[in-house]
Amino acid sequence: MLIRRERTGDAAAIDAVHRSAFAAQYANANGRADDAAHPAVEPVEVALVRQLRDNAAWMPTLTMVAEVHDDIVGHVCLTRAGIGPFPVLALGPIGVRTDHQGAGVGGALMHAVLGAADALDEPLIGLLGHLDYYPRFGFVPGIRLGVFPDQPDWTSHFQVRPLAAYDAEIKGEFRYADPFYEL
Repeated sequence: MLIRRERTGDAAAIDAVHRSAFAAQYANANGRADDAAHPAVEPVEVALVRQLRDNAAWMPTLTMVAEVHDDIVGHVCLTRAGIGPFPVLALGPIGVRTDHQGAGVGGALMHAVLGAADALDEPLIGLLGHLDYYPRFGFVPGIRLGVFPDQPDWTSHFQVRPLAAYDAEIKGEFRYADPFYEL
């Protein structure tokens, strides 16, 4: 497996990664992901990545793919976010094709993107995510550090990861890039 920065020309493969990774969450009410009578709903993560690419918050240096035999099987991006006057990062989406889940691809992407952000002296990363998955990468409930999402109903799954450049003065309301609110 190779972890590298996203390149021009990777967009269709990245769309396919998120389509595969999130399809089960968007299966129709009958439990079928896709058939002629019950078409699947396009995962919002596909459009979110497209919209983020066209937004000032997009950070090409912190957008990575996982390749296996020249085939893109995973993707993660960090975008610019803010806590009051402090620039921070937001993680997501992160996705791994279903045929490669459980093989360490997601963990490799997480370690790579966290290391890259830390090397760039970014102070903190926020995300909405599974409470059993992200703590293994050092994420804690945002409220522990005095950081909370600007959407109160996100609080239960909002987590942050302080990096080496973190300063305890970074507290307050976390604001994602605009595309996260346009879903």
